[in-house]
Amino acid sequence: MPRIPRSKLARIAAIIVLTVAITALVIGLGSRKNLQPKHYVQLILDGFRGGSIYALMALGYVTVYTVTGIINFAQGEFVMLGALISISVYNMPLPLPPAARLVVAVGSSILLTTLIGIIVERVAIYPARLSPTVTLIIITIGVTITLRASALLIWGADPYVLPAFSTLVLEDHIFRFGGVTLQAQSLWIWGTLAVVLVLLYVFLEHTITGKALRACAVNRRAAQLVGINPSRMSMLSFGLAAALGAIGGIVMGPVTRPIYDMGLMLGLRGFVAAILGGLVSAPGAVVGGLLLGVVENIAAGVTNPTYKSVVAFVIMIGILLLRPQGIIGRGETGGEQ
Repeated sequence: MPRIPRSKLARIAAIIVLTVAITALVIGLGSRKNLQPKHYVQLILDGFRGGSIYALMALGYVTVYTVTGIINFAQGEFVMLGALISISVYNMPLPLPPAARLVVAVGSSILLTTLIGIIVERVAIYPARLSPTVTLIIITIGVTITLRASALLIWGADPYVLPAFSTLVLEDHIFRFGGVTLQAQSLWIWGTLAVVLVLLYVFLEHTITGKALRACAVNRRAAQLVGINPSRMSMLSFGLAAALGAIGGIVMGPVTRPIYDMGLMLGLRGFVAAILGGLVSAPGAVVGGLLLGVVENIAAGVTNPTYKSVVAFVIMIGILLLRPQGIIGRGETGGEQ
């Protein structure tokens, strides 16, 4: 039987001790608020719902970063656009039943947001492609401000409502079991994440374009030498990231009230989820998103909901200080310039 190095044993012991300490702290804080097991189950389910949205955004960050080496801080605005565009199309006086109108709204929102993502890359990123990475990141921040200001001019400062998908075909879209409440929209969110992951796998593993995108992510210069156009792959990565953001905004629309500035905090949480996963791993992005959603929801439940935003950034600082390659990363880097 091979011997385990002492450093690895010490790391495992530290993780176990930290896990036990955090669990004891959570139970202790929860007992002060008289939380029962069913309440923890509720917090975990709600955390998975939010975490699925973070995972979709983290996938967008990973897609752009691995191909271009750029952290696209406009990712949160794609989520906002997906939600608001779908609401606008749904509210149009189309001669269609509500369910068909929602399908048209979803398809239109994804297509328009994807087009916006491609335009952003062609207009803002491509002309400055030879600039230092920090310059390109600052450009994405400028894009974020521009998209948010444009959304304010188009939709105003009032929140909007998108009907829950299941209300269009079911009268009761809330399930209750053992004192735990589950919204049918949560099933839509989880199912959407699962479908997106399957489609991404098929695209990246079984299509020529997907393999070209992966090649640019592994080694941009080598991909160019074998005839792959990195410029087109960069455009594709932004379009794909925008589509992922739009999908996240659409499925979360019924469980929140979409507004023009919703992208800021959502984008930052998606960034934290991507960092948790190592910033270059799609599975890591999903794990990071789900973990972040559960942790911040439990922390808010046992303390105060106003601390929910703080938890994400405490986790980000801790990860950057203790394990910058992420919880399952191995120190990979993004695409070469």
